[in-house]
Amino acid sequence: MSTLLEVSGVSVTFDGFRAINNLSFQIGNAELRAVIGPNGAGKTTFMDIVTGKTRPNEGRVIWGEKSVSLLRKSEAKIAQMGIGRKFQKPTVFEDQTVQENLLMALKNKRGWFGVLFYRPSPTDLDGVEQLAFEIGLKDELPRKSGELSHGQKQWLEIGMLLAQEPRLLLVDEPAAGMTPHEREHTTELLVQAAKTRAVVVVEHDMEFVRRLNCKVTVLHEGSVLAEGSLDHVTSNQDVIDVYLGR
Repeated sequence: MSTLLEVSGVSVTFDGFRAINNLSFQIGNAELRAVIGPNGAGKTTFMDIVTGKTRPNEGRVIWGEKSVSLLRKSEAKIAQMGIGRKFQKPTVFEDQTVQENLLMALKNKRGWFGVLFYRPSPTDLDGVEQLAFEIGLKDELPRKSGELSHGQKQWLEIGMLLAQEPRLLLVDEPAAGMTPHEREHTTELLVQAAKTRAVVVVEHDMEFVRRLNCKVTVLHEGSVLAEGSLDHVTSNQDVIDVYLGR
């Protein structure tokens, strides 16, 4: 499997505190990966580096077949290159319908002029309907997004990211605050998405990680402590000491 993203030897220091310490990480083109670790392990900073929000002091972040360095790219440019990020708290346009939210997110080459006079084409509408079906919100298309449950808002936001056709999706604690049924659907959604792109899920919930049934990377003090299946990493003595034993 060819590598889509390669982070190597990356370190970041904030006011003398080393948040990321010689971190190396690789993910392939269509791969699902869970990233776990105690609070302060560097999970969020890792995502900040990949998306251009934080600049590392040293190391490399290489993207795609052409091995492009992401280190001097802006957050907007990195997003355009195909890296999408979903934060823990869903950010949808609450006064707009589900359909309008998804239409706004569609990957269209539109300048500001195009946005002002935008009328969705039949292809756009079909695409949005298909997407809504995939995320489990087909029946909710005419509803205002503010009326959705917490879990449904999370799905809508994942749908809005998928509408932009990212090659890598970074998802932060998607299962938090969900009902068991919603969590089950979220698992299916992420597993499905990872068939055609890379998906990295940062999660605290071990039961949810188990259901994802994918390779797991354990971070501790800003570097990789262990990597492998969930059973493999949870039987690692170092992981037990720093993470599970607490």
